[in-house]
Amino acid sequence: MFSPPPIEDLLAAAHVVSLPMLVKFRGVMAREVMLFDGPAGWSEFGPFLEYDDEESSRWLASAVEAGWLGYPEAARHWVPVNATVPAVSADLVPAVLGAFDGVHTVKIKVAEAGQSLRDDAARVGAVRHLLPDAKIRVDANGGWDVGQAVSALRMLSVFGLEYAEQPVATIEDMAAVRSALRGSVLIAADESVRKATDPLAVARAGAADLLVVKAAPLGGVRRALEIVAEAGLPAVVSSALDSSVGIRTGLALAAALPQLRYACGLGTVALMGGDVASPSLVASAGGMAVRDIVADPDLLAHFAVPAQRSDWWLDRLRRCHALL
Repeated sequence: MFSPPPIEDLLAAAHVVSLPMLVKFRGVMAREVMLFDGPAGWSEFGPFLEYDDEESSRWLASAVEAGWLGYPEAARHWVPVNATVPAVSADLVPAVLGAFDGVHTVKIKVAEAGQSLRDDAARVGAVRHLLPDAKIRVDANGGWDVGQAVSALRMLSVFGLEYAEQPVATIEDMAAVRSALRGSVLIAADESVRKATDPLAVARAGAADLLVVKAAPLGGVRRALEIVAEAGLPAVVSSALDSSVGIRTGLALAAALPQLRYACGLGTVALMGGDVASPSLVASAGGMAVRDIVADPDLLAHFAVPAQRSDWWLDRLRRCHALL
């Protein structure tokens, strides 16, 4: 088993940045992450601010793996990538999609707090109108109950859905929604994998048709590959609103999967108004070539957080390192 480096090595290699968003995503207009200049390459530690230390320590394990051990061998050198449409009003959909090059698949956020199913239908309909041949998937982030999910997905299915991601919060409810829809809409599990004590429980319960996996929350690329193999379900690789450095880790996971049937959610740098690398790791012609990323010192300095926020992240790093 790979042993993490001493905390002194991590502290010496750390940089904290705040990257502006072009549109609000997960309720924020700026994304704070910590980056490491490790001996095997750059890596990212970016658990969201509200995550506790135990959950965040898995993200640190992923960053340590990437920066100090490196990535496993790739099975492919090009990965299809979907566009992502946040919970914006329908009139903003063209501008959001305009940030993505060669769109063949689109993931659309639905079930946003304070919005209605009518808002969701308008957003999904706007995407379908603009891209009549694209594959469309929706992501509720567990925002519906069973009844709401079944009704909403039956309604939204008129637009042609590739699948619905995490329509409800619990595994039991996921199984109930999947049973009620009887295959008319495929169900993908995200939070039920990456936030679960047992990431394989959703597969054993027959609650999903496919898994959405993210390297950082699962503890790294190698652990994510093990989970996919044990689950025996198709997998989609997604990002966690990362910089290009973090996207490189997701790209490594997608590249290493033995099979990859679905476009991956690794295009979210296109939603940001700044990045730590130039050129950024963004999709072109509907996909991404596998390549390494090096953070630009000038960009690190430009987007560096104030001292108070840096201290907050360094304290978080010490606490999470103690849990590895």
